[in-house]
Amino acid sequence: MARVKGALMTRKRRNKVLKAAKGYWGSKSKHFKMAKQAVMKSGNYAFVGRKLKKREFRKLWITRISAQAKVNGMNYSTFMNGLKKAGVTLNRKMLAEIAVSDKAGFAALVEQAKAAL
Repeated sequence: MARVKGALMTRKRRNKVLKAAKGYWGSKSKHFKMAKQAVMKSGNYAFVGRKLKKREFRKLWITRISAQAKVNGMNYSTFMNGLKKAGVTLNRKMLAEIAVSDKAGFAALVEQAKAAL
């Protein structure tokens, strides 16, 4: 039987890592050993970032809703409680979008929330 040395797969694996490390500074984009470490660490950052992204967006939506609710004479928690009691089932993302783009529509929602309380 012929001897298998695995050079082809080794080269493919190394090229895959070096391609992922393209654009990294210095030898992290050139040398396999350093590139592998950098790619692994960046993968960890990306994993954590995907979780943080959800938190950050929710925080942003709540801030926007809160600001617009204060303009209409209510605080955030009272507004959300009023909407719940009024049976309005809009999520925070949609409420934030309404708060930014349709001020009159948001004011109507605030009135609905006030009436339910």
